[in-house]
Amino acid sequence: MQRRRAVSRKQNRRVHALITLIFCIAVFILVCAGCFLLVKTDGTITNKPNQSQGDSSSTAPDGADSTTDGDSQQEQPTMTEEEQRIADATSTASANCTKDAPQVVDPALWDERGKALMEQLAADEFYQSEGLKYSAKDGCPYMIAVNRAASTVTVLALDDEGNYTKPYMAMVCSGGADTPLGFFATPVNYDWRLLAGPSYGQYATRIWDSYLFHTVPYYSQHKDDIEYDQFNQLGTQASLGCIRLLVCDVKWIYDNCPIGTRVVIYDNADDPGPMGKPGTIYTDPADESKRGWDPTDQPVGCSIPQRYSYPQRGSLERMERCPERWPLERLHQPH
Repeated sequence: MQRRRAVSRKQNRRVHALITLIFCIAVFILVCAGCFLLVKTDGTITNKPNQSQGDSSSTAPDGADSTTDGDSQQEQPTMTEEEQRIADATSTASANCTKDAPQVVDPALWDERGKALMEQLAADEFYQSEGLKYSAKDGCPYMIAVNRAASTVTVLALDDEGNYTKPYMAMVCSGGADTPLGFFATPVNYDWRLLAGPSYGQYATRIWDSYLFHTVPYYSQHKDDIEYDQFNQLGTQASLGCIRLLVCDVKWIYDNCPIGTRVVIYDNADDPGPMGKPGTIYTDPADESKRGWDPTDQPVGCSIPQRYSYPQRGSLERMERCPERWPLERLHQPH
């Protein structure tokens, strides 16, 4: 008898515990359902700003922001003239790239660095054996210095002493392991030129032998048929020996550097040049409507540039604050 009572009490406790558990689960489900309905009805749960936490701004009735704590507004530190010049140069150069950021050199140092570069090359035994000259040459307003290792071209104008030491503009380029070092003079140029592959280059200027300045190669002689994968390698060692440039840059050489212009090709991986290295432009290989074009190529009557959001100045590190070097009217003309 006692044994039966003990078993009965045990069963009653289990039933009671089970009922309690079911009750708790039901209450939990009801609470969750209530919260869900509350959020759904209100649309969102908003919290008022806690003024005790130091929230310094509030929204005025007309939607304009107003500041409630005047002491919380701190004036931005004023840059020195030197710092502002660097900031302006960096901002202008950065606007010229959409892929690799430019390496900016303070414009105040351009002339000093240009002169140091040419003096250094002229003192080198190899370039002495090449007959390097950087004094003025009749009919040639510029000399071109190509840093093969840093994929940068620097155009040099005449200084007050009649030497090509004054940096005029910088261009991002691509050479290759077979690009010859040395001192040359351009013998001929071409609107289009057959290249290895076969492929084609626009606005080609011969440097020496089979080596030229030219655009990134095209599959055919059509401006919408560029080798777009090669275009995105600009600024790296990518060519079979020629110097590849953006259309705007190589056309500038084609238009402004007469036959006979001197060219020096050297290596300095640590210092791209007196003006630094401009940035590069990226074209999306998946975008079939744009990928075949060099974004800086703007032939007369062509509507392609309007389809680009890229800057149209190409890689030239042209500073609008230096109009004596880069006339503003030329900056905004189609290339």
